[in-house]
Amino acid sequence: MGVDLTGRQRAMLALTLGLALFAPVAATADPIEDFYRNKTIDMVIGYSPGGSYDLYARLVGRFLGDFIPGKPRVVIRNMPGGGSRVAAAYVYNVAPKDGTVIATGDQSLAVEQAMGDKSLVIDVNRFQYIGSPITENNTLVTWHTSGVKTVEDARQREVPVGATGGSTSSQYPKAMNALLGTKFKIIMGYPGGNDVSLAMEKGEVMGRGSNAWGAWKATRPDWIRDKKINILVQIGLKKADDLPDVPLLIDLARNDEDRAVLKLLSASGSIGRPLFLAPGVPAERIKALRDAFDRMVADKAFLDAAAAEKFDVSPVSGVELQRIVGEIVATPKPIADRLTQIIGGIEQNTR
Repeated sequence: MGVDLTGRQRAMLALTLGLALFAPVAATADPIEDFYRNKTIDMVIGYSPGGSYDLYARLVGRFLGDFIPGKPRVVIRNMPGGGSRVAAAYVYNVAPKDGTVIATGDQSLAVEQAMGDKSLVIDVNRFQYIGSPITENNTLVTWHTSGVKTVEDARQREVPVGATGGSTSSQYPKAMNALLGTKFKIIMGYPGGNDVSLAMEKGEVMGRGSNAWGAWKATRPDWIRDKKINILVQIGLKKADDLPDVPLLIDLARNDEDRAVLKLLSASGSIGRPLFLAPGVPAERIKALRDAFDRMVADKAFLDAAAAEKFDVSPVSGVELQRIVGEIVATPKPIADRLTQIIGGIEQNTR
C-alpha cells in the first residue's frame, strides 16, 4: 500500500537523499589535491642554465607535477649568484611558505654551516628536503692542453681553476692547496658551472674546481670520449665504479686528522642535487611532495627520460636527505673548525 506524502514531506525527502549522495564526496575530498589544483610551483635553481643543478632540476620539473595531487604546473626560474646562496636566501626569507616553491642549491651549504661560515645567514637544517635525484662523486678536472694531468703535476706549477663562489668549486682546490700542497689559483665569480666549462674550453682557466662525474657524462660525453679533460681526483666516500683509477680525495690525506677533515668536505656528495622547501611549509604538503618525488624517481617514463639524456639516477629520499644534512651540520667542532681554518685561510682571487 503506497504512502501519500505531502508536498513538504516530499521536499524534505529529496533534501535528505541529496545530502546522503553528497556525503561520500565530501568525505573523500583531498585537501592536498584541492590546494594544488590549478596552482603553479616555481622551481628555483641557484645557478645559471646549462650546469648539472639546472639540468637535473629541469628534468624533475618536467615530471614532478604529474605525481602531485591536483597536478600543478612546474615552472623553472634560474636565480644564480653567490654559489646558489641568492636562491637559498630567497627561499628561506622571501618565498611563500605554502609548498608552491621548490628550490635546488649547492650541496655544500650544510658543510659551510658546519664550519660556522658567518656569511651564510640561513639555517640549512630548517629547509624541508624533498629528495635528490642523484648522489654521486664530484671531480676536479683540468683541460687537456693544460699539461696538468695528476695531483702531483698540480703541486709543481700554478693552475688557475674556475669557481662559482664559496661552494665546492672553490672549497676542493683550497683544501687541496692546504693539505696536499697543490698550487691551484682560484678564479671566483662565475655564475654557474657551465660558464666555468666554457672558460676552460676557451683557455681562460686551466680547470674546473668541481663538477659531478655524472654531469660530465651527461653534458660533455664527447669531452670524456676525446680525453678533453683530465680527472685529477674524485670527491666522495667511495670510488665511482667507472673511475677505478682516479684517486679519492680522502685517500690522499697524509694523516688521520687530515683524513677526518677531508671526509667532512667529501660528505656533501651524499646530498647530490637537493630539492628543498622553505621552513614553515605545512607538514602534510611536505609529505605529499616527498611522496610525489619518491613515486617519480621510480617511474619508467622518468627513468627513460633520464637515460635518454644520459643522466644517472640514484635517488635519495627527502627523509634521508634531512638526516644527512642534520648529521653534517652537527659535525664535532674541532673537525669543523679545522676545515674552517683551511678554507678561510687561503686567499681567494675574485673576478
